[in-house]
Amino acid sequence: MKKTRRYAVAASSRWWDEEDGRWLPGGEVHAWEQSTNQSVCGLSLHRSQLARFAGVAWPDILPESGGAADAVRRVCPRCASAAGGRGSDARRDRRRVNHRP
Repeated sequence: MKKTRRYAVAASSRWWDEEDGRWLPGGEVHAWEQSTNQSVCGLSLHRSQLARFAGVAWPDILPESGGAADAVRRVCPRCASAAGGRGSDARRDRRRVNHRP
């Protein structure tokens, strides 16, 4: 059985949401596995000064979801690729169609 991972969010900035009454991520966002001190793409959270958002799930910050993505400016493409959701600037998947001569 494959273990499914749940990624939280680390971001370069934060903003206060009046409706929810909590801090939400903004700026550049990265996927983060709890109990580690680095993002999925390998950035150190402390050295990069990324704020942790343990209560915000990774799918909620993707611009397509409309959840907590109001102030998100950029989704890290390496984190998006590893965490399952792809950013808007990610390349499309390569598909082979009729790959034999």
